[in-house]
Order: sequence, then structure tokens, then C-alpha cells
Amino acid sequence: MAQPIFPCLWFEHNAQAAAEFYCKVFPNSRITQSSPIVVNFELNGQPFMALNDRRPPHHFNEAVSFVINCKDQQEIDYYWQALALEGGKESMCGWCSDRFGVSWQVVPAELGKLMSDPARAPRVIAAFLKMKKFDLAALRSA
Repeated sequence: MAQPIFPCLWFEHNAQAAAEFYCKVFPNSRITQSSPIVVNFELNGQPFMALNDRRPPHHFNEAVSFVINCKDQQEIDYYWQALALEGGKESMCGWCSDRFGVSWQVVPAELGKLMSDPARAPRVIAAFLKMKKFDLAALRSA
């Protein structure tokens, strides 16, 4: 395949502002092309497109979300602060939405490993079902 598959995020009027915000939040990110209608950008090498179009208005929801695998609690805290707490909205189990309504899952990269032990998995699940932002130490001790 000559071109990679990448998401297109449909905004009513603020595609440029959204792309600029995401490029500030995520390291190794940049806007690669910009026009009044389309903004192409990369988040840590992953291409995205942001589109401005008001007809008909569409709204983001949790049916599509972007997963951020975080290496430690510091990364979890950083992304949670940037996305959920600065104009966004917290949800349960590591889910949040940002100020533009885009949904994110801010999760520890080791969550799969923690849940791979059949004896431990129910305790890990019980622990994170009570959390909004993941507490990695609590998950590890579950």
C-alpha cells in the first residue's frame, strides 16, 4: 500500500486549532500541510487529517477513541492533565475527551501484561473499574 491508513477528524471550524493543540501535547509532532479546509499533521509519526466542514454538524463520541500507551505514571498524569483536565472531560477506566470532544484512552502500556494472569486479572479489572485516571501503583498491587 503506497499510502498509510490514517484518521480524518471532522471539525466544524477549528481544525487548525485542534491540530496545533495536539502537536503541542504529543512529542515529535508537527503540522505538515495546512489550508482553510484541511490540516494534515503527524502525532509522533502517525499521520492525521483534520477537516473543517459545517454541513451537517458531526459530533465526536466514544465509538472511536485513540489509545495512548503510557510507560509510567508520569506519562499517564501528563496526558490526563493535557487532555481531560484542560477543557476536556474525565470518564471512567482511563477514558477522557479533550476540549474538542475527541475521545482518548490514557492507559499504562503494561495493562495487558497485568491482565494476562488469569488469577490476577479479576483484581486488576475490579481496581480499574473504580478509577477515572489510572493509578499504576494500585493496578500493580491488585
